[in-house]
Amino acid sequence: MDILLSPPLAFLIYLPLVIAIYYVGEGLAGKGNPNPLKSSLYGSGEQAPTSAAAPGYKPFFIVAFFFAMLHLGVLVLGTGGINVKMIAPAAGLVLALVALILG
Repeated sequence: MDILLSPPLAFLIYLPLVIAIYYVGEGLAGKGNPNPLKSSLYGSGEQAPTSAAAPGYKPFFIVAFFFAMLHLGVLVLGTGGINVKMIAPAAGLVLALVALILG
């Protein structure tokens, strides 16, 4: 019975199931009719903005990297216990977070 829980066999079982569900859903959806209004931007009744809201993804990645380091660092420090050996990882985590904040 444990063989059913192995990832390769589960993949081989679910692959035809997913393909069948895809084609059944495609058949139920019906034929679409292209329309210029369907492909235009919708801004809840307002004119769509012509410029990007943010210059790129860089600010997001800096914040995401900060929180990833913070959470993983706290996880490492929390599982290590309170002793002298954890001073170096704690200091490294603080320095890395300060470097990310200051840019």
